Amino acid sequence: MNSLPSKPTRKDAVDNRDRILTVAREAFAASTSASLTGIAKKAGVGIGTLYRHFPTREALILELYRHDIQQLIDLAPALLAENPPLTALRHWFDEVARYGRLKYGVAEVIHAATNAGVDDEYYGPFVAAIGVLVDAGAAEGSLKPGLDPEDVLLQLSVLWRIDPVRDGEARAARVLGLIIDGLRAAPPASG
Repeated sequence: MNSLPSKPTRKDAVDNRDRILTVAREAFAASTSASLTGIAKKAGVGIGTLYRHFPTREALILELYRHDIQQLIDLAPALLAENPPLTALRHWFDEVARYGRLKYGVAEVIHAATNAGVDDEYYGPFVAAIGVLVDAGAAEGSLKPGLDPEDVLLQLSVLWRIDPVRDGEARAARVLGLIIDGLRAAPPASG
């Protein structure tokens, strides 16, 4: 039985999808109750086009999640290539906090779709990205040796609970400062 080759995706369809994702990211960061009709209109597409790409609100949210998590995973080694480990970790944490502002209002959807993270295909790679950063810092001496990346992820998970509207950016910066202080290697005792 011959199967027909799949048609390549047209450039305009790819462009529409990218615009929808960009607008949706901004809309959900501003309001968790952003309407799909409003997102379609601002993206310059019809609601049918939005639904063709994302048949449900949850599908759209999950695609944003996948895209943003993969970017964070890919960012860790790139930051290490250009910065000392502690600086790379801080920059990466700042990006995680930015992502946390989006996730704040849609966390329930993501948790339901990934069985509270148990079935999340990105969990292992995300923990590995943390491991790359903390291991580099430990090897260089700026971070404690033997840090468990999953423990660091648990600390970071507080970011998903910070209300971005109520002084969220400043609070996230303070919380990240506390987390980094806890991860730092103790200065050598002077004797």
